[in-house]
Amino acid sequence: MWILISVNAFWLGSMTFNKINMKSTLTISVFAFMLLQMGCGKEKPEQKAITLGEDVISVQLSTVETSVRAEPIRVSGTVASVEEARLSFKIGGMISQVFVKEGQTVRKGQLLAILDQTEIDAQVNQARYASEKSERDLLRIKNMVKDTAATLEQLQNATTGYDLSQQNLKIATFNQSYSKIISPLDGTVTKKLINEGELTGPGSPAIIITSSRKNDWVIRAGISDKDWARVKMGDKASLKLDAYPEASFSGTISNLAQSADPVSKLYEVEIKINPDGKRLASGLYAKVELTPSQSRSYSVVPVEAVVEGNGNSGFVFVNNNGKAKRVPVTIGYLDGDKVLLSEGLDNIKEVITSGSGFLTENVAVEVKSLNK
Repeated sequence: MWILISVNAFWLGSMTFNKINMKSTLTISVFAFMLLQMGCGKEKPEQKAITLGEDVISVQLSTVETSVRAEPIRVSGTVASVEEARLSFKIGGMISQVFVKEGQTVRKGQLLAILDQTEIDAQVNQARYASEKSERDLLRIKNMVKDTAATLEQLQNATTGYDLSQQNLKIATFNQSYSKIISPLDGTVTKKLINEGELTGPGSPAIIITSSRKNDWVIRAGISDKDWARVKMGDKASLKLDAYPEASFSGTISNLAQSADPVSKLYEVEIKINPDGKRLASGLYAKVELTPSQSRSYSVVPVEAVVEGNGNSGFVFVNNNGKAKRVPVTIGYLDGDKVLLSEGLDNIKEVITSGSGFLTENVAVEVKSLNK
């Protein structure tokens, strides 16, 4: 208070003697103001400094662990018979009769369908007549050569004509034998693609038969090139069929394609299934989990560390000198509350877990604790 009284005294003094010395009055007033500021500052508590800038987010870290495992391969496929015959006619023609229906059981050697034989028989007879004529011509030329009535060239031409007629007869007879479809195995007609009275071409699919033996069932599925390189013959598989939702089946890889499908670019894998007393049929939908014998190393992190997961891709955040850094990762598979990452965490020892959902690239972070 004495400072304030002193200031007022100086101020009144400066007003009284204003006419004597204006310069001195201004100096005294400024000095009094400074004293007022110093006096007031001593009465207020000390203030903390406030830093203007970006917010700091509290986070927790978790150590990246390493695990060597065989990542399962999950695919889907359909049940088929290991022995499947896609039958067709060797030549084209009118379909005379079809002796089977879809779902019918057939025996090996059974006649399934036949073409109209009118034209086919005529072709065989035509070839046979030509063969007989060429044979007579050859005999006549041989006799004429003996009597020097024919030349060697005529004999050679007759011999060639006879040989050609014999080959034409073989072709016609062979085509006649394949104007019928005969079952090559014991099985079931799964597809009938022809009907009586239709015109079919050579090689057009007509009837599909699958083996009816119990141990001939397989599941065919397509896998990527990376998965193809990880599996081999004899690897185990676990199977689920939609037709039997409560049952589980086991199987082994019995065949691996050596080239990719030109359309899907996938490699076909064939898994021999153990029916375990269940009745199976071609076309049943199956979910397959293959267990490769080849294992690989994974980086293991808590599931809450992965953000923006989409399929087998996602991101994690790491502490980069007090800043959040977004790192892309490849997800192998989930194991309880852990995620196994196949790519992305090389040379990274810790990832952010708690607080990762609030982070963006380069935001400031403060590490609270470390969970190991």
